[in-house]
Amino acid sequence: MRPAGTRAAVLVACALLALVAACTEVEGDPEGLGSQPPTPQPTTQTGEPSSPDSEPTTDIGRPGRPRVVGTVARNLAAPWGVTFLPDGSALVGERDTRRVVAIPAGGGRVRPVGEVSIAAPQGEAGLLGLAASPTYDEDSLVYAYVSTAEDNRVVAMRYADGRLGPPRPVLTGIPNGFVHDGGRLLFADDGTLFVSTGEIGEEQLAQDRGSLAGKILRITTDGDPAPDNPVDGSPVWSMGHRNVQGLAFDDRGRLWASEFGQDTWDELNLISKGRNYGWPIHEGRAEGESRYRDPFVQWRTSEASPSGLAFHEGSLWMASLRGERLWQVPVTDRGVGRARDWFVGAYGRMRTIVVAPNGNLWLTTSNRDGRGSPAPQDDRILEVAIR
Repeated sequence: MRPAGTRAAVLVACALLALVAACTEVEGDPEGLGSQPPTPQPTTQTGEPSSPDSEPTTDIGRPGRPRVVGTVARNLAAPWGVTFLPDGSALVGERDTRRVVAIPAGGGRVRPVGEVSIAAPQGEAGLLGLAASPTYDEDSLVYAYVSTAEDNRVVAMRYADGRLGPPRPVLTGIPNGFVHDGGRLLFADDGTLFVSTGEIGEEQLAQDRGSLAGKILRITTDGDPAPDNPVDGSPVWSMGHRNVQGLAFDDRGRLWASEFGQDTWDELNLISKGRNYGWPIHEGRAEGESRYRDPFVQWRTSEASPSGLAFHEGSLWMASLRGERLWQVPVTDRGVGRARDWFVGAYGRMRTIVVAPNGNLWLTTSNRDGRGSPAPQDDRILEVAIR
């Protein structure tokens, strides 16, 4: 276990971060933490295109038309984390019940396989993201982001013989709160784990280099800061985030994140090593302040409140809670196209979206999370085809 919340260790990282920002260059971010080279202007929900590669954007094709082709699971309670195993089956965690259920490959009867008893659900906290180990065939490990009575933490659990084992701490000391707990986990191709955290409603923590709140972290499977992080010995990959609940790589290996705004703008951000994304100094665009990275797309909070994010068939797909819709943002080598929304109001609040082994998307509703209006058989996992 790596207790990264230890104050002394984080303060060392804080000093190093300050030196890096002021004096040196960071690979992949030539002006260092907290600064930003010239980038294209972001879009708004009206859909003006912008390019993540600073190239002119041209016509990048018509987006696919998604359609719901079935219901994978019914009668769940605020499903949050979803991960697929090598055999095509899935594990799904319920935020408030602490329960994990298994769904057979191709769908079928939902079966409880365990409970993460250390979870202490409250508000937006509880059993959050799930991610199967990149070496699952050898170690049978499933990672989870869990809110406990003391902190938010990443844990690892062995899943064998149809049962989930006890959680082993991997990364501890992430601040937790009633709101803005982050919670998404995403493994990279190199085996490192990206972890999104929120600023727990204490917005100054997002700019506090001595805190793990309001950050995107990058760690090893043992909880150590990953090699080649912006600052040696620190798990922080980027900072200045309010509440990131969606992470996805596109087909060029670029990392994207969906982020809750406060009153005005929700964001889709292209995440770069060592960059500062501006919260709470700015919500949405920074209006010319190059120290802060601007979102590539921003939406009114009434139209989004984004959570899960997935990349599939050339587009980013973003599940939205308050907006009760699925957003699609086409992405190619040449740019980001006009955002388009689907299923507006048809299924209520939408939490998580993942790419299933059969090439369709699984989309979870979140109408039993205390803020929605449950329909019969909610919460559900919907299967969405986009061809």
